[in-house]
Amino acid sequence: MGSQLSDEGAMDLALVEAHACLEHGDVPVGAVVVRNGVVIAARHNERELTGDPTAHAEVLALRDAAAAVGSWRLDDCTLVVTLEPCIMCAGALLNSRIGRLVYGAADLKGGATASLYNVCADPRLNHNPPVTHNVRARESGELLRTFFASQRAD
Repeated sequence: MGSQLSDEGAMDLALVEAHACLEHGDVPVGAVVVRNGVVIAARHNERELTGDPTAHAEVLALRDAAAAVGSWRLDDCTLVVTLEPCIMCAGALLNSRIGRLVYGAADLKGGATASLYNVCADPRLNHNPPVTHNVRARESGELLRTFFASQRAD
């Protein structure tokens, strides 16, 4: 059997997903869910594309992963996302009982897993997955900076 996917390798795939957002004007955030070293779900933001305010990459990837696993419990999975999850997405990953979170760029304005809030470490909650920060943060951040600079130029 092949080697297991590293965090960096999974983030590379999430970055590919993030680039797909540019085709439809969504903020470039991509997410993959990894189980036993294999990607079982890969999605990107689709809020502009679908008009759905909940169509964040993380939520979509978690939905697809739950369908692939056949259960809402994703305790043996890792969510890898290019941008630190917001409050909604942090809630979704906690409710999925995700085994682990890995993210790229910090979100100083809306991050809910370290920057603004730290939902994943709140001892009052019944699930506190380990979080790995700053995997391919430079690439993730640059993609977002370029996107927002182009939005301001238009």
